[in-house]
Parts: sequence; structure tokens; C-alpha cells
Amino acid sequence: MSYDLIGDIHGCATTLAALLDKLGYTARHGVYRHPTRQVIFLGDFIDRGPGQREVLEIVRPMVDASQALAVMGNHEFNAIAFHTRATGGHGWLRPHTDKNTHQHAAFLDAYANDDATRDEAIAWFKTLPLWLDLGALRIVHACWDTALIESISNWQDGSNRLSDALLHQAVRASSWQFEAIETLLKGKELPLPKGVSFLDKDSHPRHNIRVRWWDRSATTYRGAFIGPASARTTIPDDEIVGDHLITYDHDAPPVFLGHYWLEGEPQPLARNIACLDYSVARPGGKLVAYRFDGEQRLRADRFVSVTRLEP
Repeated sequence: MSYDLIGDIHGCATTLAALLDKLGYTARHGVYRHPTRQVIFLGDFIDRGPGQREVLEIVRPMVDASQALAVMGNHEFNAIAFHTRATGGHGWLRPHTDKNTHQHAAFLDAYANDDATRDEAIAWFKTLPLWLDLGALRIVHACWDTALIESISNWQDGSNRLSDALLHQAVRASSWQFEAIETLLKGKELPLPKGVSFLDKDSHPRHNIRVRWWDRSATTYRGAFIGPASARTTIPDDEIVGDHLITYDHDAPPVFLGHYWLEGEPQPLARNIACLDYSVARPGGKLVAYRFDGEQRLRADRFVSVTRLEP
């Protein structure tokens, strides 16, 4: 099977349709299809963009018709927790704070008068695997940590899905399940030196950075940082205190990630690691795909992108 892997969409349905067209997919009977290829979506279908429903109306029929596979992103996980009552019915697993509600506003607005369809979407999010290992390639939203993946799988009798038990444990900051879901879906983080912070893409102060968890040559906080280039200069270039690495051998199967809001021209992060999130939710951002045909050393000429289109 030849795959077209597609990064974070964030409600940019018009751009998604344009990318599928560019990749040679044709909508027939409500489903985008290709005669010889299959899409793999890397999660983060929702929040931010104007086409919340429309993205799911493209993605879900493709998955249901076996024209696509998909994994869960942190925004789908957050949505599930936002709409799930805490044990005992008091409050929600993801608190309805101003910050959390604002982050989720586009989705909430899209389903403001249609609770039944919203709940159906949330139920579908829960069916998405947390990772996929297809032998020749691997897919996870933010970080492939073999030890944490094995821990979740063993705890769930081999399942790679978000069970109710895992969901309720994963919102408890003291649990190992919390660390596991945070790492797989949001990335490996490292605390900055005391007193140092930077502003993220939403202008919130951050005291931790997401790091290049595979990169042994990154020995400073700035060198290890992965995220928008515009934030890099605010990260100190001091030597790292602590361990930020996760072993991922250079001869392991290629792994595809989303999540990191990269900028510039898409290219592999390492010979067998690629991120496909190039900030489509921002003006001038791109929706990016990688055309995978079994190669174990990833190539820059296999990326295909469409600059964000307005609805």
C-alpha cells in the first residue's frame, strides 16, 4: 500500500479539499478516493479554523470507507475530556476554564445548536487509535516513545485506543497514564531554567519547551526546541539540565508526526522522522502531506503542500 500522510487540519476544510485534489483524490459518492493510495491523517482535525463540521464530513467518510486511516491528536483528546463528566458527575475531565473554552471555541460554535451531532463527533474521536504501527512506518501525533506505548498497550490488554479507564487516569497529573498521553499526543517537554519563559502561539507564557526528543546533537535549550521559528530566539541557548531524549534508532521504521506548528519549507527532521504540521491554522500556513511508497530514508521531494485557503 502507498500512503499519503496528512498533518494537522484544524478546521481548514477548503485547504484539505484542495490538498486531496492536488494528490489526485476524487470525491465519488461523498468519499474522496484514489485508485492506488490511502490517506493517513495525523490528528488535530478540529479547533481554530472555520470548517469544523466540514473537515469531519471529509475525513470520517474516508475512514469509514477504508480510504483513510487516522490517529488521535491532542485536540481530539482535549475535546473528549472537555465533554466528559468527571467521576461522580461533578465538573468535567477537562475544566471549562476561559482558556480551555477559548481554545475549543470554533468547535463549540460549529455545534452550538446541535448537541446530538456534536456528541456523535466526540464518540467518533474516541474510536481513533493513539498510534499506528504498520510495520514499514509508524504514526503518532507528537512523540513515538516505545516504552510508554508498550505500557499503555500492556495495561489495556493490547489495545491502542483510548478506553474510558485510560481517559479518566490520563487527566490525573500524578498518574503515569497522564505522562504517557501528554508525551504521545503533546510531545516531550523540558522545563526551562528558573525564571525563564516565552510566549506561545496564543500569547500564553510557557515555562516548558517541546523538544527534539530524537536529536542527540541538541545540547542547549534553543537547539532542542521544536516549534515556530519565531519563538526560537526567546529560548535561552544555555546547556540543558536534565534528560530530554527518547531513543529512536536511525534504522527504525519512519515515524510521522504532527503537532509542532513548524514554518518554512517542509523537510524531514531526521532520516526517518517527519513532521507534517506546518501551521495551517495561521494565515500563510500550509497543509502538508508526505507521499510514502515504502522508502526507509525519507526524502524532501516527497512532501506536497497547499498554502492555507480562505473559506
